[in-house]
Amino acid sequence: MSKHAILSASSAHRWLACPPSAKLESTMPESESTYAAEGTDAHTLANINLRYLLGDIIKPSYGKLRKKFITTSKYFNTEMERYIEKDFCTSVMELVGECKIVDLEERVDFSEWVPDGFGTADVIIIGNNTIHVIDLKYGKGVPVSTERNPQLMLYALGACEKYNFLYDFDNVSMTIMQPRLDASSTYTIPVNELYEWADNIVKPIADLAYAGGGEFAPSEETCRFCKANTVCRARAEAATKIAAKVFEPDDILSNDEIAELLKVTGQVSKWAKDVEEYALEQARDHGVKFPGWKLVEGRSNRKITDEEAVMEVLATNGFDENDFAPRKLVGIGDLEKLVGKTDLLKDYILKPPGNPTLVPESDKRPELNSSAKAAEVFKEEF
Repeated sequence: MSKHAILSASSAHRWLACPPSAKLESTMPESESTYAAEGTDAHTLANINLRYLLGDIIKPSYGKLRKKFITTSKYFNTEMERYIEKDFCTSVMELVGECKIVDLEERVDFSEWVPDGFGTADVIIIGNNTIHVIDLKYGKGVPVSTERNPQLMLYALGACEKYNFLYDFDNVSMTIMQPRLDASSTYTIPVNELYEWADNIVKPIADLAYAGGGEFAPSEETCRFCKANTVCRARAEAATKIAAKVFEPDDILSNDEIAELLKVTGQVSKWAKDVEEYALEQARDHGVKFPGWKLVEGRSNRKITDEEAVMEVLATNGFDENDFAPRKLVGIGDLEKLVGKTDLLKDYILKPPGNPTLVPESDKRPELNSSAKAAEVFKEEF
């Protein structure tokens, strides 16, 4: 996908739901987060290892490429090595089997349905009457479902176009692997169903979005990673429209009115936070002046610049080391990295119940019985 493509596959979930957001985003400056840069390095390491495992490169070449990557990568560490080389690559090779073709980092074209529509599929495997498209996501945020995932479906569409004249396959299988979350999701549909989706849904919306048409549809999902989410007027208007109905003329909100407010408070608070962060960045990094506001030095906490030197001074002056540098067990996450996925410490790790949280009824978590919960806590305390 072209770096400056208006309709990227990665943002397809957004422009399919909110067509004008594509043009609006294209006016915003390009930037790459540290998370994206880390993901790029993870993909590079995966490519090197898979090429070796598939026999595309011999061992000496693999060794040189891997060594060069390790010495130049800003993000390579033992965690990336384990998740990519042992988890992701092993999972991919299990899918390979006796397939006819395996391509890595393959450029695919779906421009027949999306203007300037190109992308790069991490892994494409063809065999057993199925074309498999695999996408590596190295982030550790939340699991991403492959079901009806528009990015993967567009990549699969491009893969079908690339190989359908050479090989026979009736099904397309799309897989997202997230090794840092120990998560994998696969979605399989007939090829003709994929083309129906492209013809009837993608193409008309993509043409509309490319022309800047359609209606804005701000929501938590569409606005979350939109580059224009801080300056989008439609989002601001949606966030500040607290309730869709006029409140009853009473000094106290009813439970029904509070229920309506709860539906939008999360979106309002997220929008307000995004605007604050955007304004700070503009003032701090670009000298932008906002009427009635100024940039000042915030509060800070004191910190020790050289812990080793401080401990040496204290020890020299007769202070007990146990008083100023007591031993402390590292956190659970670091312990898991140390011992790996074993039951070695299971008898010593407790996951207590989380604090009660109010969520919509559509949430999949079971509902708490508040009275029973209170009685349980009371019993534990006595």
